[in-house]
Amino acid sequence: MSISAVSSSSEREQVVSIPPSVRMPLIDSVKGVAALLIVLHHLAFYGPLSDVAYPLAPGALTWLSEYARMAVQAFLVIAGFGTARKLARLPLLGPREFGLELWSRYRRVGVPYLAALVLAIGCNALARHWMEHPSISAPPTWTQLLAHATFLTHILGFEPLTAGVWYLAIDFQLLLVSLLLLALSQRIGGARNTPGVTPRLFIVLSGALALWSLFWLNRLSHLDNYAVYFFATYFLGMLVGWALQGSVSRPLVAVCLGIVAVALCNEFRPRLLVALATTLLLLAGTRAQALQNWPSNRLLVGLGRISYSLFLVHFPICLVVNAWGSRHLTGSPHAALFGMAVAVVLSLVAAVIFYRYVEARCAPSRMRAHS
Repeated sequence: MSISAVSSSSEREQVVSIPPSVRMPLIDSVKGVAALLIVLHHLAFYGPLSDVAYPLAPGALTWLSEYARMAVQAFLVIAGFGTARKLARLPLLGPREFGLELWSRYRRVGVPYLAALVLAIGCNALARHWMEHPSISAPPTWTQLLAHATFLTHILGFEPLTAGVWYLAIDFQLLLVSLLLLALSQRIGGARNTPGVTPRLFIVLSGALALWSLFWLNRLSHLDNYAVYFFATYFLGMLVGWALQGSVSRPLVAVCLGIVAVALCNEFRPRLLVALATTLLLLAGTRAQALQNWPSNRLLVGLGRISYSLFLVHFPICLVVNAWGSRHLTGSPHAALFGMAVAVVLSLVAAVIFYRYVEARCAPSRMRAHS
C-alpha cells in the first residue's frame, strides 16, 4: 500500500457524503440477513430439537449447522465500514479522545450486552429444570462475570454464558487496534487531521497489518480469539468506507480485492470468500448510490435495525425453547421442527422488545433520532 494510493481531490468531490447518523437500508438488510442466519445456525447446531427434526431436512440443517455461522464475516466487514467512516471525523486523538471513543463503543454495544447476560443467566437457570445439555452453562462465578464484562472471556479461558461473546470481544479489539493505528499515524504525520478525510498514513498502516493478517495470521487458528486474526476482513469494510469518502482511489480498491483473490487461491478459506462477497455488495451499493435508498423492503430493513438485539437475545430464548421442547416436542420430527420455528418467532419478538427498551436507549441521541 503506498501513499500515492489515496484519491485525488477531483475524485473526492464526486463522492456523496452520508452522515453517520443516517441509516443505510443496504447495510441494515445485510445485517438482518446475517443475524437471522446466526439464529438458524445455533438452532441447527444445538439440540435436542434439531436432532429430532433432522430426518425432515437433513441437507438444510447440515448446511445451517456447518456454514451459516460464516455470516459473522459480514458483521466484521460492516463493522470495519462503520469504523472507517467514524474515525475520519475524529479530531486529534489524544488520551482523552481515545478513552471517550472506547467508552462510546462500550456504552452502545457493551451495556446492551451486559443486559443480555442477565437474560442469559436467567434462561440457563430455567433450562436446567427441564434438561441436561452441553449448551447449558453452569451458574457463573464473579471472575467469570468480570471476564465477560471486559470482553476477556475466551482469552482467559472462561466458559461463555451465551453465544456471541467471542464476536463482541473481537469487535471491541478491532476498534482498539484501529484507534491505536490512527493515533500512531497522527503522531508520525504531524497530528494533522482534516475532518471527513482519513489520514494517508493510517490507510498505509492498516493496509500493512491487513496484508500480514491475510497471508499469515489468519492462517493460524490458535489466534482466532484475537483481532489480528480477522483484521484483513475488517480492513475490507474500512476500504469500502474510504471509497465512499473518496479517501482511496478506485484502482487501489481493485488492487486490494485482487490481493484477497490471490490469498484465496493460495489457501481457500470460505469465511474469507464471504467477506469478499459482502465487500463487493457494499462497493456495488456505493457505486450505484444504493446504500441510502435500497432495498425499500421495510420488513428486511426493520430486521436489520434489530439485528444486534436479535444477536444478543436469541440464544437464551432458543435455549429455553429447546429445554421445554425436550419434554414436550421430541415425540416426532414435525413437532420438533415446529418448536424450532417457535424459537425463531419468540427470538424476533424478544429482539423487538430488547431493541426498544435497552439497545435504543444506549445509542447516542443523534442515532436514536433516526431509529
